[in-house]
Amino acid sequence: MNLKSIKPIALAALTSLGLTGVSPLAEAKDPEVILNESGKKWLEKYAAELSSLESEIETALPPIDEKKKQAFLDARKALAGLQAPGDDASGPARKKYDEDKTLAETEALARGRVILEDLKSFLESDKLDAKLMKASIIRNATPRGLAEFSQQGAAEETLLARLFDDEALMKQVLKSGGANGGEYGEAMQVYTAILEKSERAREVGSIFQRLALGTALHQPWLEGKEKGGVYGIVLTDNQTPDGQVARYLHYEKAFLAGELDPQFKDFNAWECRFITNDPYTNEELTWGRAMLRQFRPDHITNPDQKWRYTRVVKSDLPYCSTRHDDSLGLPQQQALALGGICGRRAFFGRFIARAFGIPSRRSTQTGHAAMNRWTPDGWVVNFGAWWSMNWCGPQGGLDFYLDSQAREHEETYLQILRAQWIGDALGQEDVSLRHYGQGGGFWDGLAFYQKRAIVDDANQERAAADAELAALTAEEARLLGESDKVLGDDQINEIEIPEEDRKITVSADGVMTIPAAACDRPKNSTDKVVFMPSWDEGTQIHYGRLGERPELIKYTVEAPAAGHYEVTAKVATVSPKLEIILRINRRTLHDMPLPYTKGFWEESKPVTVELKEGRNTIMITCRAPNRGFTLKELAIKPAQ
Repeated sequence: MNLKSIKPIALAALTSLGLTGVSPLAEAKDPEVILNESGKKWLEKYAAELSSLESEIETALPPIDEKKKQAFLDARKALAGLQAPGDDASGPARKKYDEDKTLAETEALARGRVILEDLKSFLESDKLDAKLMKASIIRNATPRGLAEFSQQGAAEETLLARLFDDEALMKQVLKSGGANGGEYGEAMQVYTAILEKSERAREVGSIFQRLALGTALHQPWLEGKEKGGVYGIVLTDNQTPDGQVARYLHYEKAFLAGELDPQFKDFNAWECRFITNDPYTNEELTWGRAMLRQFRPDHITNPDQKWRYTRVVKSDLPYCSTRHDDSLGLPQQQALALGGICGRRAFFGRFIARAFGIPSRRSTQTGHAAMNRWTPDGWVVNFGAWWSMNWCGPQGGLDFYLDSQAREHEETYLQILRAQWIGDALGQEDVSLRHYGQGGGFWDGLAFYQKRAIVDDANQERAAADAELAALTAEEARLLGESDKVLGDDQINEIEIPEEDRKITVSADGVMTIPAAACDRPKNSTDKVVFMPSWDEGTQIHYGRLGERPELIKYTVEAPAAGHYEVTAKVATVSPKLEIILRINRRTLHDMPLPYTKGFWEESKPVTVELKEGRNTIMITCRAPNRGFTLKELAIKPAQ
């Protein structure tokens, strides 16, 4: 990555961030790339081409009423001139600022709407698209950056030529957010490498092609390429440890095997950027899906899609000091086994959502870590505060949220892009990514307010739904993120349990198999005990770590004769050193250690108990506090 390929405004934003774990740009700069004779010719070519495109585009622009333009610029200047009160400001001062800001924003939006109406037919037209897109790519990649790439050889020259000659591909690339850091040549290398390994990825418009392109645009560095920490508008966790080609193939295989969320097939390339970019291995992703299918399948089918998959963090990854123990397995297996503070919980949430193919990204907040994720009703924040209080790399939460909402209106979003491309072609400054709506030249400012206009017009219902979270203070939201509560989730969901799943069977050799759901009490889900359909067949029970107090699960069995019997439990656990209590006929207590299974089904070691002939009761419970475990069945057989 050549940091010179980032626009000056992005560089300024990055420099000011001071993100944890990210070195200052002065320390992250690549060594100066020396242009050879070929590179110098390419630099001259791209610089001349950009200059020519700038002139042609400027000539083709429609006239704009100067009074309307000035009124728009003045309104934006007035908004930018407002000074937010300090932390020690009085209530009236804060109220006055909020009122002034609302009025100024309303005025800027109104002035923008007037110009946008005048430009509507122009921005709806695609006549200039080829020139606008090429100018935007050259401006963002920079002539120098393209020359450095092209001078490497004929293969590199061909990749850029392929991009610039394919108008449909350029449009898909730019609609998808462009190459991270302006690395268009490198993105084409990754994209081509994936296409060489996958025939399905060559099916233009398919989910496979969209996933391949999203992966390449977000991580445009093949293995062995130098890269820094932050690129473009998106903070990239790091290059996937298995490489982008292997990561793409992992998801292709998982999708064809039916392991991903049903909505995965409909994601566009921009959304796909936030699926494959994960710092964990393909092995961990495979484990995450298999674990949740056995340990907590109810989280996979959760109708509240804000918490589908990620609810496992609230239910089974406790907020506690972060520790590491390599004996417990892979990093994410350790995380679930040991728990951790906000960062570990948010990272696991992002990991498990992406494992099932749900777009997700990190969300940094002051003194806290959360995550953002896709839902059918729009992007949401998990484990943290409202969008105004979070950021990801140089991009503020409000900027991302606005952009994600505007993208839902595909045809109008193309008009937004055209305004941005014009600003790029003319070399105008971008609107700030971090400081919502501030700065930027005329055309990029106009694009920002077009986003505001279409979102405001379509957002009445969502605005009401957002209000509850937006009203929380940063501290209230942090505490909610660190807790195990979910707003509005006080309902206990009972399920229908087939009688077949409650049937106790006895084999020819006298082994009694007692399904988890064959209990006398509880008969259905409670605060502590959750009945759920198994992913394969039958019904299982999860004894949760949450809930006010311990509960009993009671079974009744008929012993053919008095004597000693061995009891085993088929369980799935995600933490070590678990133990349940067996209470036999209300009198005798036995401790039963449970194996650490990493979420998979496994038999416990047998515990010998004494049963009387005929009717016996077996009760199961845990001492408080406890970690959760999932029970599939008990087995009882005569002791040898």
